Amino acid sequence: MNSLIDKYNIPGPRYTSYPTVPYWDESTFSPEKWKETVIRSFHESNAEEGISIYIHLPFCEALCTFCACHKRITKQHSVEVPYLESVLKEWKLYLDLFNEKPKLKELHLGGGTPTFFSPENLKTLLEGIFSTVDIAEHPEFSFEGHPNNTTKEHLQTLYDLGFRRVSFGVQDYDPKVQKAINRIQPFENVKNVTEWAKEIGYRGISHDLVFGLPHQNWEAMEHTIRKTMELKPDRLAFYSYAHVPWVKGVGQRGFDENDLPSGEEKRRLYEDGKRLLQDLGYIEVGMDHFSLEHDDLYQSLIHKKLHRNFMGYTSSKTQLMVGLGMSAISDSWYAFAQNVKTVEEYQKMVEEGEIPVVKGHVLSEEDLIVRRHILNLMCQLETTFDVNNSFPELENALEMLKEMENDGLVEINGTEVKITEAGRAFTRNVAMVFDLRMMRNKPETRIFSMTI
Repeated sequence: MNSLIDKYNIPGPRYTSYPTVPYWDESTFSPEKWKETVIRSFHESNAEEGISIYIHLPFCEALCTFCACHKRITKQHSVEVPYLESVLKEWKLYLDLFNEKPKLKELHLGGGTPTFFSPENLKTLLEGIFSTVDIAEHPEFSFEGHPNNTTKEHLQTLYDLGFRRVSFGVQDYDPKVQKAINRIQPFENVKNVTEWAKEIGYRGISHDLVFGLPHQNWEAMEHTIRKTMELKPDRLAFYSYAHVPWVKGVGQRGFDENDLPSGEEKRRLYEDGKRLLQDLGYIEVGMDHFSLEHDDLYQSLIHKKLHRNFMGYTSSKTQLMVGLGMSAISDSWYAFAQNVKTVEEYQKMVEEGEIPVVKGHVLSEEDLIVRRHILNLMCQLETTFDVNNSFPELENALEMLKEMENDGLVEINGTEVKITEAGRAFTRNVAMVFDLRMMRNKPETRIFSMTI
């Protein structure tokens, strides 16, 4: 296994989209084309599956120095109401594109720190959206909660509005690691919010753990996992720390490069952590995700309904996902669009009646084919392709897949490629074989985190 990790641990995308953001072709994109694809996708899918909404709530009171998200650091809570008013105005601009009421299937509040906002203000935002939509049967509403500032009132308010899933960012319980990443968060805080959520009735509680953080070692990682097991969340995200200090504004220089675990140490954190999670009853579901058998994420995997988008893995699929808020990314299936990345510019454009997209990509027919293969691999661990009716580089792809087959990572049966149990850790690498845009234009500088 060690030699395989040495071989395949290379920079690569996490594939929440294809093409990945660095390979978007902005020359073919315009706000008008974006609107056309939104309208098309809405009318193709709304009546059946409904739509998803992602709301980016960017404010945080303190900077976590491992975080690569778009955020705004402030302790001034006077920013809440103006920002949420802008989100509702942006949503109205999308409503104007539709000539029928949207059916809302999925909604996620991400950040930043959604629980930076008061329960009252979140309620006003959500009621403003819910008053304009029909709620689908069995909707999936979820949010990210910071254990240090999520109150019981937050949990109760959102539960009363239909939320049943919450994810808490734990990262690590070692005080030395917490200090290095500026995320001081006692176990008691996580215990409180988790128990409140269970008491209120949430059926999907998730904890996010990160391996590869500065000063992390196996003893501390094992302690974190075993402390997490005391609370028994329904699912877990076990992420590799994405060290991307070259991205402007990510604040990833709060520690020295020498403080990061070596390749060998990080490898152990991953392998032993995964083994311990499985020994404790968690089942690997997709890349980086584990769940207990009763959880919807595992059930979606079994019934081949697992989906992946900019929100990560989801247990249901919609063709249209509208991203609201600063820097939010939307997906109409036929195109992607990202909003402007500063609060001020976002609010200005919305006030002027413009959908605040700054860049995007219109998918070609080839992109749509490749996207389907990569989604199949990321969600179902298999895909099928027609050798005689596919992209020109397929021959090269097959050669790379054959090498992976020799390494025990995939099985090739005629037109079918399946990722093996041993190959799960290398899912991103298998998906990269199909990534034509990266294959044709290999980056000269490092733009992705390491795959393992």
